[in-house]
Amino acid sequence: MAKKMLIMMTSGPDTPTRLETPFNQAMTAVALDAEEVVVLFTMEGTRLLKKGAAEKIFTRDGGPSVYEAIQTAKECDVKFFVCPSSLELHNLELEDCIPELDGAMGAAGYAAMGLQDDVVVFCY
Repeated sequence: MAKKMLIMMTSGPDTPTRLETPFNQAMTAVALDAEEVVVLFTMEGTRLLKKGAAEKIFTRDGGPSVYEAIQTAKECDVKFFVCPSSLELHNLELEDCIPELDGAMGAAGYAAMGLQDDVVVFCY
């Protein structure tokens, strides 16, 4: 059984109903004793990392903001990385991003992780 999870977060502010499930799955994997859970933000998902952006996005009426979901997942030891090429595409720097971000991970890094036998990859 896989012991690590890599979630490719490609959905962004324009598709809010797709934004809650990835964080719930990440926290569930941690609760099931996954050794490592990584959410990699790329494409439109990168836009969620800009300071102040995720606080204004709600996946459903009366629900928490996407930023609250990120904070809760971080408290559960989920790691967050962003694709540096995607940062550039969206004219962002690491300094423009939320403090929960652990850093950047390029294509070679996430491809290598995804090719490991003990990693399951989800894309949203």
